[in-house]
Amino acid sequence: MAHGKRMKKWFWRWRNNPLRRREDIAEAWLMLALCALVAVGGTAAGLVTAHATDETLAQLRSDRRSTHAVLLTDTSEHVSAVRSSGDKVSASVRWRTPDGSARTGRTLTDTGLKAGTRVVVWQDSHGKLTAAPPSAGEAAVEAGVLGTAAGLALTGAVLGVGAVVRWRLDRQRIDSWGREWDLAGPQWGHRTG
Repeated sequence: MAHGKRMKKWFWRWRNNPLRRREDIAEAWLMLALCALVAVGGTAAGLVTAHATDETLAQLRSDRRSTHAVLLTDTSEHVSAVRSSGDKVSASVRWRTPDGSARTGRTLTDTGLKAGTRVVVWQDSHGKLTAAPPSAGEAAVEAGVLGTAAGLALTGAVLGVGAVVRWRLDRQRIDSWGREWDLAGPQWGHRTG
């Protein structure tokens, strides 16, 4: 260590050293296992979650169909904030289901439309009104976000468990040092303090 430079010793916990304790070896293997679990498990969890999300959203896109509906009432531009969502308001509409039967219900439509205007609504395979499915691009972004969140959640859980195990190993080391000092200390002569 010339000129006060600090040298890092790689893999020092695995090297043969008379001061190395079994807790040091256990910690070294624990850290190696944690790194492998985070790398492999986090990636696998992220990919599985992203794939499952993408399949679910693709199923939504295939199950939902757009159809034309006729407004039954005028949509006023002056609607209370309770019933409106931005530029949309809740209005009564009539549409035909996939089997050809007519139904009526409420959906969000643009403001300022007159009764009798045709609007596009989305329905499921049973003819029930539903929200528009996410586009392929939106589904890809959502799958990516959920996959990343799953990978990070697994990483957080693994690192939390690792921190608890390392804390227990540190407690064991401190207790062991205390017991050994109680044995060796009196042999050194008088104690200070």
